Amino acid sequence: MSWRDRLRYWFDGTMDRGTPALIGWLGLASAALVALVTVFVVVLTDGDTEASGGWLGVAWMSLLRTLDPGTMGGDEGSPVFLGLMLTVTIGGIFIVSALIGVLTTGLENKITQLRKGRSRLIERDHTIVLGWSEQVFTVVEELVTANQSERRSCVVILADQDKVDMEDQIRARIPETGHTRVICRSGSPLKRADLELVSPDTAKSIMVLPPQHEDADIDVIKTLLLLNNRPWGPARPHVVAAVRTSGNLAAARLAGGDAALIVDGDDIAIRLVVQSHREAGLSTVCTELLSFAGNEFYMRSEPRLTGATYGDALSAYELGIPVGIRKRDGRALVNPPMDTRVEKGDQLILLAEDDLLIRLAGARPPVVEAAVVSAVDQRRTPDRTLLVGWNSRGERIIDLLDRLAEPGSTLDVAAPQRPTESVDADRVNLTVGYKPCEPTSRRSLETLGLGTYKHIVVLSNESVEPGHADDRSLVTLLHLRDIEVRLGDPYSIITEMNDDRNREVAQVTKADDFIVSSKLISLLLTQLSENPHLHEVFADLFDPSGSEIYLKPAPCYLAPGKEANFATVIEAARGRGETAIGYRIQRAGKEAPGYGVVLNPPKTLPLTLDPEDKVIVVAES
Repeated sequence: MSWRDRLRYWFDGTMDRGTPALIGWLGLASAALVALVTVFVVVLTDGDTEASGGWLGVAWMSLLRTLDPGTMGGDEGSPVFLGLMLTVTIGGIFIVSALIGVLTTGLENKITQLRKGRSRLIERDHTIVLGWSEQVFTVVEELVTANQSERRSCVVILADQDKVDMEDQIRARIPETGHTRVICRSGSPLKRADLELVSPDTAKSIMVLPPQHEDADIDVIKTLLLLNNRPWGPARPHVVAAVRTSGNLAAARLAGGDAALIVDGDDIAIRLVVQSHREAGLSTVCTELLSFAGNEFYMRSEPRLTGATYGDALSAYELGIPVGIRKRDGRALVNPPMDTRVEKGDQLILLAEDDLLIRLAGARPPVVEAAVVSAVDQRRTPDRTLLVGWNSRGERIIDLLDRLAEPGSTLDVAAPQRPTESVDADRVNLTVGYKPCEPTSRRSLETLGLGTYKHIVVLSNESVEPGHADDRSLVTLLHLRDIEVRLGDPYSIITEMNDDRNREVAQVTKADDFIVSSKLISLLLTQLSENPHLHEVFADLFDPSGSEIYLKPAPCYLAPGKEANFATVIEAARGRGETAIGYRIQRAGKEAPGYGVVLNPPKTLPLTLDPEDKVIVVAES
């Protein structure tokens, strides 16, 4: 290979280095031109050189003419001097023009690269969200609310989406983010190199969201594997994630290791459907408990209550309601026995609007003893339930209903196709039947004998796109409600929804409750990302074998129509081994946004509950 080939190869290699190399070559060419012209002027024009201040003056004049061609207009001297100045000016025009073009191109390329979201993040104590789905908007909105009191907070989203498109969507759905900066990066959470773009070592928490496709859980599990096998520094952030299918829960927990909290979205959706079937209004209560915009759970040490019983602690606060005790060993006791002692090092689990608003009372709030009712709940009787539609959760819903229903209860599945295995399986408390039905057909629904049922549950259609499934559910709800009006209000209606934005539209159907599982899962993940110690609290509340949230008839606690206060309700519930956390006014049950639900009300304000109202309690049954 000749020296010319080697020189050309070396030159091509330097040019491949991009804009800095091009600027360097143009700068070298400019210096060479100025130096060459200066030498010729000094050698060929002695008089002009002296008039220009020597060789330094000539060099300065040559440099100015490369940068500004107009400078030559005032030159005077010999023809040779003027010709050399013209030469350096013309050379400068080409060089400077090329330099401007290179700088412009380099700047545009840099801006394009930044807009791709591939630059590495340098942040600390930020929350990382891995993955992109409809849940992102709920998560970001909740984190913005949670960080309102912070002077500076940051949420970072890493997803295999266009950075600008992600930012535009977030800006359209959440125009005000307060002190919270939302930063997007384009990259796959399934690639280790892309995970490093969001500075996981210095993060406060990491949230893994299931993407919007059939194999979402596979992506979540692989992401958890990457995070678990990554070398971490001394301060490893906690990880929270959700899987859509219960069968993948064990694999996800194994992949995530001890540092990850995994939420079973399918299981929570099923429990909410079943519990709401029994207690209409439950999803509204859960939404507020999980949302940072309303009342949420806090853990607080209270040395003044050391040695007191849990029952005594219920009336010890002016603002805030105890719902349990977190023991020194980390165990969370939700609605423990009333004689449970608060020991040194324990924390009380409190329901409050904000941790700054939790305050002990100077004296025990007054209780209207005459309004307290000591009657036990009425015995539950077998009921009839209609399940309209069918999806992958149908069989597990029936299994859970069978565990909780009174013996002799009946459930009929109304769907286009008969779910043979679910209908024909042996049950303990339920008799399961099947009726052919097209859920969106009024004529088909009228053949079901709706007046004989006490509860109707409408399941979302998984065979169509989620938005279209909600549209079909809305049509079904309208038919059911109109038929109910004609029959005289014999049944309650519970339905699944995919998008919470359709909930307001669906209010015209006057359904008793809506289960928007994706939003509730998003809220739960956000709560756990801010405080992982709440995991045991929510696990207990969503577990039928522990203490759960119930909406029980108000006459079981207060004499109907008799004026009292919420402290009296708390005392009445305490006598039954329950923790009262609020109430629901039935006449406001269709009014957004609270739908009649009031949590953590003032304890001393006058309160009168009607017979159809409900008291919201945490109880074992």
